[in-house]
Amino acid sequence: MSKILYVEDNEDNVYMLSRRLKRKGFEIVVATDGQMGVQMAESEMPDLILMDLSLPKMDGWTAAKTIKGQDKLKTIPIIALSAHAMDEHKQRAMDSGCNDYDTKPVDIERLLSKINLQLKK
Repeated sequence: MSKILYVEDNEDNVYMLSRRLKRKGFEIVVATDGQMGVQMAESEMPDLILMDLSLPKMDGWTAAKTIKGQDKLKTIPIIALSAHAMDEHKQRAMDSGCNDYDTKPVDIERLLSKINLQLKK
């Protein structure tokens, strides 16, 4: 079972996406801000990270860059999730070290395809 760290501050999004991913067989751990996301990446060593970009304490771009800057974490794939569908947000996410980008509201089949591609399933 693959472990996903979901970094998201919106409770409704956490509830809905976590349930759907658990039903697909993933183990989900949740961080509610970017700083906690970095700490949990270190302590949980997830197989993949879903990273909201608009987060309190530390935004998702900074959190992704911090995670990718650590030797033991840099190989963990990060998929940025954002309501911002503009190209500059996607480019900034990719420049911060994210491996992929998806928009909210989440299309679960599209996101699963991206998750499986990153996990090489």
